[in-house]
Amino acid sequence: MSNAVERVRALGQSVWYDNIRRGLIESGELQRLIDVGVTGLTSNPTIFEKAIAGSTDYDDDLIALAREGRSAEEILEALAMDDIRSAADLLRPIYDATGGRDGYASLEVSPHLAHDTDGTVEEAARLFDALDRPNVMIKIPATPEGIPAVREAIGRGINVNVTLIFSRDAYSHVRDAYMFGLEDLARSAGDVGSVSSVASFFVSRVDTAVDTLLEPRATEGDGRCSELLGTIAVANAKLAYHAFEESFDSDRFAPLRAAGARVQRPLWASTGTKNPDYSDVLYIDSLIGPDTVNTMPDATLTAFLEHGAPVRTIDEAVDGARRAVESLPEAGIDLDQITDRLLADGVKAFADSYDQLLSNIEEKVTALRSRELVRAVPSPSDELQVDSALDDLESAGVVTRLWSRDGTVWGADGSADGLGWLTVTDAMREQLPALRQLAQEVRQEGVRRLLLLGMGGSVLGPQVLCGTLGSADYPDLDVLDSTVPSVVRDTAHGLDPERTLFLVSSKSGETVETRSLYAYLSGLVSTATGGAGARCVAITDAGTPLHALASEQGFRRLFLNPPDIGGRYSVLSYFGLVPAALAGVDIGTLLDRADGMREMCGPAAPARTNPGARLGIAIGGMATRGRDKLTLLSSPSLDGMARWVEQLVAESTGKDGRGVVPVIGEPLLAPEHYGGDRLFVYLRLKGDDSRASDEAAASIESAGHPVVRLEMRDAHDLGAELYRWEMATAVAGALIGVNPFDQPDVESGKRLTELMLHDYASSGWIPGGAGGLSPDELLSDAGEGDYLSIMVYARQTRELEDALSGLRGRVSERLGIATTLGYGPRLLHSTGQLHKGGPDSGLHLQIVAREEESVPIPGQPFCFATLLEAQAAADLIALQQAGRRVARLSIDGGGPAAIDRLAG
Repeated sequence: MSNAVERVRALGQSVWYDNIRRGLIESGELQRLIDVGVTGLTSNPTIFEKAIAGSTDYDDDLIALAREGRSAEEILEALAMDDIRSAADLLRPIYDATGGRDGYASLEVSPHLAHDTDGTVEEAARLFDALDRPNVMIKIPATPEGIPAVREAIGRGINVNVTLIFSRDAYSHVRDAYMFGLEDLARSAGDVGSVSSVASFFVSRVDTAVDTLLEPRATEGDGRCSELLGTIAVANAKLAYHAFEESFDSDRFAPLRAAGARVQRPLWASTGTKNPDYSDVLYIDSLIGPDTVNTMPDATLTAFLEHGAPVRTIDEAVDGARRAVESLPEAGIDLDQITDRLLADGVKAFADSYDQLLSNIEEKVTALRSRELVRAVPSPSDELQVDSALDDLESAGVVTRLWSRDGTVWGADGSADGLGWLTVTDAMREQLPALRQLAQEVRQEGVRRLLLLGMGGSVLGPQVLCGTLGSADYPDLDVLDSTVPSVVRDTAHGLDPERTLFLVSSKSGETVETRSLYAYLSGLVSTATGGAGARCVAITDAGTPLHALASEQGFRRLFLNPPDIGGRYSVLSYFGLVPAALAGVDIGTLLDRADGMREMCGPAAPARTNPGARLGIAIGGMATRGRDKLTLLSSPSLDGMARWVEQLVAESTGKDGRGVVPVIGEPLLAPEHYGGDRLFVYLRLKGDDSRASDEAAASIESAGHPVVRLEMRDAHDLGAELYRWEMATAVAGALIGVNPFDQPDVESGKRLTELMLHDYASSGWIPGGAGGLSPDELLSDAGEGDYLSIMVYARQTRELEDALSGLRGRVSERLGIATTLGYGPRLLHSTGQLHKGGPDSGLHLQIVAREEESVPIPGQPFCFATLLEAQAAADLIALQQAGRRVARLSIDGGGPAAIDRLAG
């Protein structure tokens, strides 16, 4: 039975692949795509940036070319041309079989020539001659200066892919340039049948730009604007296709056709869906028809093969498309103005990627020459075991199956839900202009503080991004993720509502802590300003209570996240990027680095060179062999990264009696105090003052413990590391045999808390969680492979932190076990799942300080002190019900002194 790609080919449309990478060619993945029905390949500077800077595929050639004295630009050209030639050779049988209609690979002229006609022509001719393949196309942008270059190149017999076409007016000039070029070629006695061209008409970016202007009016109830959302890009393309048919059925083209000339096929580009509310094959299914090409990124091609609808649609509802476009002025939207801006932005984006790539090449050559490479694990035996596990991973097709959303990677009953993080950077990249605009508006209004209300992944991601990359010229990010009454009160009293923007963030939209904090603070802000809604931004999933609240109370902005992304995997989605943009983080560069790592971790990457798979194998493989205490060492600037990793790993792997125990913030010990259950990962930021961590990692490694070293060349490499760890955790889950995307035991504590609060309304009493071991009994039960989990329901102070650090150090030295530390209630959204559902190796010590201060929660019969008390009691009872070893220590009035007496 034919697949979707083969069926659209029968309808006259070719499917090309919008990606290139050395590993794609050498691994056989490109040949597999050709076998599926792909008949061409496109590239651009952004794609090459991800491929070359973001992988190890090119390292040997980089060094060899640098030794020849080549400049970064010369190195880039040599690498890119090698890839294009190799791709063209694989596609050559298609070119021959179709008589030159298909089978092309495209290479772009330097984006810095976009406004230089003569320079573009000479560059196109040089590249075409140097590639020396009849089935290559040279990409030339449809700028006012680029279009005359198209005519000249066609007149010289050069195959041209005209790129960055957004408007139908520009497309009209492109068609004319093609025909003029053919006529020039005919007059010079050239063979017009030997030259081919496509016109790359960009689609999804038009919807992104137009929807941004339509959404405010649609939200206000304008029905026509609501109807137009997500329709203009397809309408614009259908009208362009109608113009294509008229042009190439014209009397002017007839003699050229008779002489063997081919039509210049429209190529639909930018066809990955950026809005998660739209179908992921919207720009494929809607634009199928004869004499067209659709170039698809990997995720879109996968989606189309899975559930695309290969039927002719290109000439359906053309009158409706015309009416939609013609109605835009009534909504105050100038489509020509938008497409002009998109062209300018597209040229700039490619130029920026080109420049960044040259810089990355220079840095990478320097790093390779100085041998600053990351090793996986230190000992030969461990290295061999990792390599063997990688071979097994490759044989089982784990990474490929993961990318194809095959939930059986995590067991027969595994679910594929929660995998939206794999490609979310595509959608977020399209939102960059809107996010940057909002950040500028907020900054210009004098906002100096961002107060984020949320829990778990909703705050840990923003904290690591803003803490590492935030700009002093933008508002500072503060987080309120505590129900400790004095913390809530002091935060409220320190507010300047006129200079604060509140970010209310919750995937479910019903997290009790976030709801309660918003209820309390919004009342204070309303009293001070006359209304809280205009001071708030919400980030949630569609259809949640927070979605409804934001609409009802007129929040300044509402961001609806893709629903197929869990909280702990949400850092590169709206949950992480909205706060980061408002704090002045360069989220464009962050996404570039993330996409570089995504490319290295993609389905075409061999497991041995896949950084996420290698780290996942090390974590999961070591855990199955008893080294399940993942101990994180980090440069001082990366403490937030370690806290984010803690939640990601603990909540993803800790279930079904299995899991990895992340250990962060532990006092550094002499190597002999570390047990044989440890795997160390050292996160290092180049240029950070990391002497203490460097020495610790070296001594630990010398003592025979496995140490994985991950070095970031600069802070923006955070984007790559976040993606690496997401992939690694998914792979580790497959090895351990758990689904990384659920959290079944988190709900038990939530339900108990709700029951206690419900009963409190009538009884006025919260059970204290009696029973269990004493703290001394708990510690005396420690055995090999155990760990001490310290769970603190109290205000975090310097004195308390020092006492707890001392306790952790003494316990590890005396008992030889790892220790973890978390503060409630935030730990319930981080390590709580691991405590209740993970391996029964935890000694759980709950430390509670009762707060008498009453801070009311508007609309509730309980205050924050009662809520905190209920959460602590529910956590304790849930641990007891799970059969865990648990003790409770009250430090009312005793504080650090009571802690100092333990393990003394």
